[in-house]
Amino acid sequence: MDLSKLGVWFFTDGMSAPFAAETAKRIEDLGFSALWLPETVGRNPFAHAAWLLANTSSLVIATGIANIYHREPGVTLAAQNTLAEQSDNRFLLGLGVSHKPLVEGLRGLNYGPPVATMRDYLDKMAASPYGGPPPKDKPPTVIAALGPKMLELASRKCDGAHPYFTSPAHTKMAREVMGPDSLLCVEQKVVFETDPTKAREISRKAARTYQGLPNYRNNWLRMGLDQADIDGHGSDAFIDSTFAWGDIDAIKARVQEHYDAGASHVCVQPVHPEGKMGEIDWRVLEALA
Repeated sequence: MDLSKLGVWFFTDGMSAPFAAETAKRIEDLGFSALWLPETVGRNPFAHAAWLLANTSSLVIATGIANIYHREPGVTLAAQNTLAEQSDNRFLLGLGVSHKPLVEGLRGLNYGPPVATMRDYLDKMAASPYGGPPPKDKPPTVIAALGPKMLELASRKCDGAHPYFTSPAHTKMAREVMGPDSLLCVEQKVVFETDPTKAREISRKAARTYQGLPNYRNNWLRMGLDQADIDGHGSDAFIDSTFAWGDIDAIKARVQEHYDAGASHVCVQPVHPEGKMGEIDWRVLEALA
């Protein structure tokens, strides 16, 4: 699986299935290596990945992330092997523990200690039987990891980590914790706007959904921000450390910072300048292609 080129991270749940397939094809035609899909309250990411894999020929489809509370470990292993075998190893499994407000408040499930819960899940996946035709190569698994303990688990128990909503400084820390050999697939939000006031306002709208989620908040504090940076409107320091904005050279420079800090792969999330959910700002992808 070649992830050496830039990838794209995007919510496709706002798109019809045919339009999502067209979007994936266009991303593939632009030369990006992967399309990362989240799991919240929309489509089943494995069923949707099968559809997108069937409608592309070289693009890697990755889950960023599939929530471990939504399915039993053996079921996840079966889905991973099935998708990898059917697509000639173009499926990348990203798993995560999600967030307590979503797992308990939205789903009514019990949220366990994140690192211990993920470790147990990975162990049970590894021990699960699978009797279908095996994929040609062992399909890779990465986990959503922000703090040192989860990053260490990513380096020991699977192929690597998928940090979300971080910074190049965090990427550097992650690489130091994980060592040189693990995959480090970093998401980076991008806003193609050169006016600082406009760019930060667009970014702040995109950040609101995440500002109350404890796993992200704890990591931003770990990154050196304080509560005042994160709360309310969100400080310029918070926005500037977690969003790439400006002209295309500025965005490319931020992506390069991640690579220089040790990222194996960067997947950009193009934030629509008008805040339209489910609509990609193709200008930035075409400029980055």
